[in-house]
Amino acid sequence: MHITLPVSRARWRDIDWIVDLVTATVVPTPLGGWLVPDERRRPAVVAAVARIWIEHALLFGDAFLLKNGAAATVWFHRYRPIPPPPRYDERLEDAGGDHAVRFRRLDHVLAARRPDEAHNHLAFLAAPPDAGRAGQAAAVLAGSHRWMDTLGLPMYAEVHSGADRRLFRRLGYRERHRLSGPDGVPVDLLWRPAPPVGLGGARSAVPALGVGRQPGSGVG
Repeated sequence: MHITLPVSRARWRDIDWIVDLVTATVVPTPLGGWLVPDERRRPAVVAAVARIWIEHALLFGDAFLLKNGAAATVWFHRYRPIPPPPRYDERLEDAGGDHAVRFRRLDHVLAARRPDEAHNHLAFLAAPPDAGRAGQAAAVLAGSHRWMDTLGLPMYAEVHSGADRRLFRRLGYRERHRLSGPDGVPVDLLWRPAPPVGLGGARSAVPALGVGRQPGSGVG
């Protein structure tokens, strides 16, 4: 029986839209305020840095959009080491200016606790704060799981808000560690075990979902 999912895999042409969703999600948060204290510059800086990582994810992972475009997820397939984005230091300086040091500090804090075992890493849950935010976040995350479970790998997420913690736990994530983020807000490092054999897919399917894709070669 064919099952229609509420999400679709993003393509290179969708990057601008996903950048806008991530920016609208991060800017009003305490983390966004810590990363870029200057309120006037914050949206532009967050968008520029988010673009670096979203482009990288479409080469070494996947992104998914709700069919109505209201929310997105961005993932890395970490079944082997992933290189940094090309010219990352230079691009981060261009994007963040004086704030680049804060983005580097966040990168360092999170990377130090990231699991070594193969997993799919949720880099962004982009669901901007509005009246429908809770339902949109749940729908895009659950729909993304239906795709990602075919890879047969556990999932890992770094969660910064209480509302999101409740959502992730409802969808099968468990706390692996809690740390104090550089902004002073606790960050829950959550882990969702691989699906049982027969419900997910073989690990050999991992490269088929998007690792190594290039702009203009089937991504948009």
